[in-house]
Amino acid sequence: MSRPVAQHPSITLKLSGHHAVIEPDRFTPGSFNLIVDGTPQSNVNLDDPGELFFEYVQRIGHVIDLIGEVGEPITAVHLGAGALTLPRYVEATRPGSRQQVVELESDLIDFVRGELPWDKRAQLRVRHGDAREVLAKLPAGLHGAVDLVVVDIFSGARTPAHVTSREFYELAAPLLSPRGVLVVNVADGPGLPFARSQAATLSAVFGHVLALAETQVLKGRRFGNIVFVAAHTPIDMSWVSRLLAGGPHPSKVVEGAELTHFMATAMVTTDVTATPSPLPGRTVFQLGS
Repeated sequence: MSRPVAQHPSITLKLSGHHAVIEPDRFTPGSFNLIVDGTPQSNVNLDDPGELFFEYVQRIGHVIDLIGEVGEPITAVHLGAGALTLPRYVEATRPGSRQQVVELESDLIDFVRGELPWDKRAQLRVRHGDAREVLAKLPAGLHGAVDLVVVDIFSGARTPAHVTSREFYELAAPLLSPRGVLVVNVADGPGLPFARSQAATLSAVFGHVLALAETQVLKGRRFGNIVFVAAHTPIDMSWVSRLLAGGPHPSKVVEGAELTHFMATAMVTTDVTATPSPLPGRTVFQLGS
């Protein structure tokens, strides 16, 4: 299914003005990177959509693998599309899954669809618009029926403030099925003030929360991604050992008393206090050429 991409196809997105380009991955034939304003947003392997490249995406993939039985179709809502790496992964590993993808930049979807088409057999519906606005208008039939909600929303290199608040997560909470989980990708730097506030905010809405990341990131020693998993019902603690075993390594799962300590001094984020995620340093994201 892979094919050569000539002249690095690119587009200037009408809504944000961000510049998006698709480049072949120099390490893996058949794989491509979507880069927006210099920030790598997605990696897609057209030959094997079940292969995930970025570390935080691999961690989310491991969470997806633990929902229900292996290979069982699920219902998923993805807030933020990128190159649809995770919707492709769900379809590859759980064929027949029903999925909804919400993306603000309509021309980004058209660009990705044209350059990196996905399997036409996938039960995949794309909804265009702001994630928070669309979330509030999703069909009532999805309430209590969604096994996976992924929040991976970036405008350039930052997560917009209005999708980080308690009020935002309260819109997502009713979607979850009894076994459902909400997975949030949070990017933060030294000290992790943004990530700590997100932990407190998620814990104010959901009864059960854990965090998963590379150990140096969790220690606040460098900029990186932390994956939060939230649910209404207790998260199976056998997940912890399986997530740790799945890597990438070194990794750590923070839950229970340790998570309480992690967010001890953090305030719950509201619509009034919300701020965008911090900007990474210029050298954080470098794919090479």
